[in-house]
Amino acid sequence: MVGSASHQKVISKFSANSWEKLVDTRILIVDDSLLVRQRLRDLLHQHPHWQVCGEAANGQDAITRARDLAPDVIVLDFLMPGMNGVQAAREIGKLIPEVPILMFTTHLSHQLVEEARNVGIRGAVAKSDARYVIDGLEALLRHESFFYSTN
Repeated sequence: MVGSASHQKVISKFSANSWEKLVDTRILIVDDSLLVRQRLRDLLHQHPHWQVCGEAANGQDAITRARDLAPDVIVLDFLMPGMNGVQAAREIGKLIPEVPILMFTTHLSHQLVEEARNVGIRGAVAKSDARYVIDGLEALLRHESFFYSTN
């Protein structure tokens, strides 16, 4: 069954006492590196109820894909050609403000975190700490913030 605007796929599963509905979370990956997108896709597919609904390689494409795909959450790089991740997040926030964004970048600094928060980005993980992407997305899906860096 397909949900309303979020297009979430609902799976029914029988448990000992009742039927449970498990919802596939749809994730949009945005990074100018094909290798990074592939690695993220592989990492995210390890979660049983997450699916990558689309990918984008730059900020402008991210805005279009976010509007067209209505993902549940977005993983967004900062440094991309043309429009950077903060600029893209600002525009995405105007279109679909309810969709949380996790910035995933090599260039994570205190200044960038503040800039990200100011445009509505709810989490950030340095690419050197990729293992925390899952934790970050889980936090965002619980309507929490998640900013992690060892820098």
